[in-house]
Amino acid sequence: MSDELVLLNFDGDVAVVTLNAPEVLNALSGEMVRQLSVAVSRASQTEGVRCLLINAAGRGFCAGANLQARGEAGAKPPAGSALETHYAPLMNKLRNLHCPLVTAVNGPAAGVGMSLALTGDIVIAGEDAYFLQAFAKIGLVPDGGATWYLPRMIGWSRAMELSMLAERLPASDALSWGLVNRVVPKEDLQSEAMAMAQRLAAGPRSLGLIRKAYWASWENDFNKQMQLEADLQTEAHASRDNREGVAAFLEKRAPAFTGQ
Repeated sequence: MSDELVLLNFDGDVAVVTLNAPEVLNALSGEMVRQLSVAVSRASQTEGVRCLLINAAGRGFCAGANLQARGEAGAKPPAGSALETHYAPLMNKLRNLHCPLVTAVNGPAAGVGMSLALTGDIVIAGEDAYFLQAFAKIGLVPDGGATWYLPRMIGWSRAMELSMLAERLPASDALSWGLVNRVVPKEDLQSEAMAMAQRLAAGPRSLGLIRKAYWASWENDFNKQMQLEADLQTEAHASRDNREGVAAFLEKRAPAFTGQ
């Protein structure tokens, strides 16, 4: 097994980032977050990458922060400093990706691991997956952006319930609540996630603009969002993929998008 805590591989147009600390259920140490951030940067800067897939080795997606890796008693930095120096830059990199993001969630996605899992534009969970806002169990508050996106995704009451009761949310319930897009048999998770990533990678350049528009919609008022749509539509209209899409429609054939 590799000594690297995060692996980066390429499968055609898909960049695959794998959390690789299965012995601790991929709990995130500071070094692991650093490697993850580097992998995301490398993937986003690699020419030809049209989709990013984040998955995990072993029987869990991510058990949250690795508490054992924080140092001995009396030597621990404030928890908030790690959010500012490690997690916030990583989450912003994921938010600002130029291409679609798929996450494949196996086993537990707890604490900041849940935040990471739910950054996916398409979230595919195995039947054995569950989500846990574990912070209240150790006297902390949700982080990784959870207090921002959870009430927007599932509403105030459910966000409060997840965060204050710190109870497991099974994949089936996460699907019905709208937190994930698909739930599949655990043995099919990786193949289903890769198939989805390849499908998105074969899509037009405008997929990256679509995710940009939806992320901005959380903060824009109606008029600003309408203007953003106009700006992004102008950019999409100038793309080769738009010309190919229109030509394919008129010629009654499947389009061959190139991401340009």
